[in-house]
Amino acid sequence: MSAPNYALIEAGGTKFVLGAGSGPDAIRATARVPTTTPDETIPAMLDWLSGHGPFDAIGLATFGPVGIDRASPDWGHILATPKPHWQGADLAGALAGAFDCPIGLDTDVNAAALAEWRWGAGQGQRSVVYLTVGTGIGGGAVIDGRTLQGIGHPEMGHMRVPRHPEDLGFAGSCPFHGDCLEGLASGTAIRARTGAALSDLPADHPAHRIVAWTLAQAVVTLQSVLEPGRIVIGGGVSHTPGLVERIGQGAADLGAGYFRGDPRAIVCLPGLGDRAGLLGALALAQAADTVALT
Repeated sequence: MSAPNYALIEAGGTKFVLGAGSGPDAIRATARVPTTTPDETIPAMLDWLSGHGPFDAIGLATFGPVGIDRASPDWGHILATPKPHWQGADLAGALAGAFDCPIGLDTDVNAAALAEWRWGAGQGQRSVVYLTVGTGIGGGAVIDGRTLQGIGHPEMGHMRVPRHPEDLGFAGSCPFHGDCLEGLASGTAIRARTGAALSDLPADHPAHRIVAWTLAQAVVTLQSVLEPGRIVIGGGVSHTPGLVERIGQGAADLGAGYFRGDPRAIVCLPGLGDRAGLLGALALAQAADTVALT
């Protein structure tokens, strides 16, 4: 019996990462397409994928917000995003029109959490959270092998957190909520305050402790709600030297030993590195293929 062939799509705010393959160690082709407008990016995605099919299933791990209820007319559509031109874009519909196979859909962060739970830093844990800290902030979670979904998907980047005492004068950068987590600790927020990326600032710049303290507040909130075995922090800002360690220590101080998990042990970088998103798409495709066969 031949190995299945899956189409993999990690649809991000700056680029679409595409792949084709059958497993985490059997991805035979990859490509990147810039995220410009739907009229440019979606045809480029379909053109590349068409050269690597046919497919047994498609895994679509996309930036959000996105409609995840298959019974809703907005399933697979990008919803109220601040990204210009993309609100209402029908990603799943475009794929369904081009390929006759099942489609597994979730957010990029839920998918990354699933990949880390299955193959990465979250192996062996019942509950895993993936928090990406980049241009924006997003978060996803897996509990007992299933991604967390409700009326919609998690929007962890928009949780409200206390303000650092040294940061009270910054209005926040989120166009919807101002000083939510994304508005205070994302790469966009850091640049709005300082004019630079966090990793480019001197080690003694106050932004380092402000951002770490703010993200530590989010970690403690996530512990109080989910008590995850791992909180994986990815995204461009996470590459700042020492940041993840500062977050873990800050959360340990804030938690005061109350929670079962020690943040200094459970807060970590992705075990899959920058492959978490694409492998998340693989996990979604595998799940869609399994459902189709049953």
